[in-house]
Amino acid sequence: MDERNEPMSETAKILVEEVDAVAPPPKARVDMADIGDDGGAAETVTTERKPDYLDGFLSQKPAEATAGEPGGDVYEGVITALKEIYDPEIPVNIYELGLIYGVDVTADNHVVVTMTLTTPHCPVAESMPGEVELRVGAVPGVGSAEVNLIWDPPWDPAKMSDEAKLELGML
Repeated sequence: MDERNEPMSETAKILVEEVDAVAPPPKARVDMADIGDDGGAAETVTTERKPDYLDGFLSQKPAEATAGEPGGDVYEGVITALKEIYDPEIPVNIYELGLIYGVDVTADNHVVVTMTLTTPHCPVAESMPGEVELRVGAVPGVGSAEVNLIWDPPWDPAKMSDEAKLELGML
């Protein structure tokens, strides 16, 4: 019979030892040799190691995002404005629909929005880019706004966010 299938014998039981206290493990120590006047080691001094390995990490502060970068005030304001513009036929905003392909903010806060529409024959093909330009231009800090309407790559439902798919019952 295989040993693994045999019942545990009296000699193979696990022994449990109860103790009141356990000695703490030794701390990291650094031996520093004190160099004597003649160039040789005079004595060895043992000191406790300080937790210096975290000093640089803990003193670092996150880099501040400029206004035009993701996380910056102007960029985030533009994204918020885009999320307030809804497609008239679909009850989802144009950002979550995946119609916005890019938002670029220059150093002088000129914003260029690259977008598409669901189809070139969309009924709002003439008015939607103008509305986007007006809304983005009204964001505090934006100097000027420009909208580039492109058709390549064409929009497809895979570009929608999960929130938009959930709203439309596609998830």
